[in-house]
Amino acid sequence: MNLSDNKINFSDLLSPTEASSLLQQLIQLKSHTERSSSNILSHDKNEYLKECRSQWQELSSTQSDDIYSAESIIDSERLATDWLIQLFNILFADQQVILVRSNDEPEYFPAQDNEPARIEFAHGFFASALHEISHWCVAGDARRQLSDFGYWYAPDGRSAAQQQAFERVEIKPQALECLFTLACGRNFQVSQDNLFADFDTSSSTFASDVYQQVQSYIAKPHTLPRDAKTLLTALLSACTSSSEISA
Repeated sequence: MNLSDNKINFSDLLSPTEASSLLQQLIQLKSHTERSSSNILSHDKNEYLKECRSQWQELSSTQSDDIYSAESIIDSERLATDWLIQLFNILFADQQVILVRSNDEPEYFPAQDNEPARIEFAHGFFASALHEISHWCVAGDARRQLSDFGYWYAPDGRSAAQQQAFERVEIKPQALECLFTLACGRNFQVSQDNLFADFDTSSSTFASDVYQQVQSYIAKPHTLPRDAKTLLTALLSACTSSSEISA
């Protein structure tokens, strides 16, 4: 792999064997660090994950059988996103947060007036949902009390200095997004989110920085944020076939 190439093949990072190994490491970490009473994969949630695995396999089978018309692609995206919303909202119900489709741009609203926090993702897109969840995982408890986690953001058309600042804060969220995406058996590509840049972006190391951060998380899963461990464990459990898990 050429780490200077912005078209890095991220699918090389998590083969079925590596996904199974990562899942086992995450389960072992959880068993050592969590009391059984607060176990994220309690009996009820384990039963729910079995149902999730069945639903995901059915979705995947339906997608592979479909003729790829625009209508079938939109329907598959909607069903997959419904599945993800339900999974997230059950996993993190005790944290008073919900994942919500937005008809507009993504935005995070902290909890207030007895209403749960809302992670709103763009236009119902599955990838956008994973991206916004990743920001929530990285933000931690303090910044979850702030609108949009208190992030600085400048829109597309950023200056070179603004783009460098943007890329620095996006490395870990996009690394988590990559892991979540690969766990679902989907392809991942980094997003520099600056299509209208009026400067040379060829020297950016952003893609390789994200790739290396993903490698680091895989090699040292204990460094993953707490809630990223929870979701990644659930996604790997649900989306990895039973034969791969037991291999």
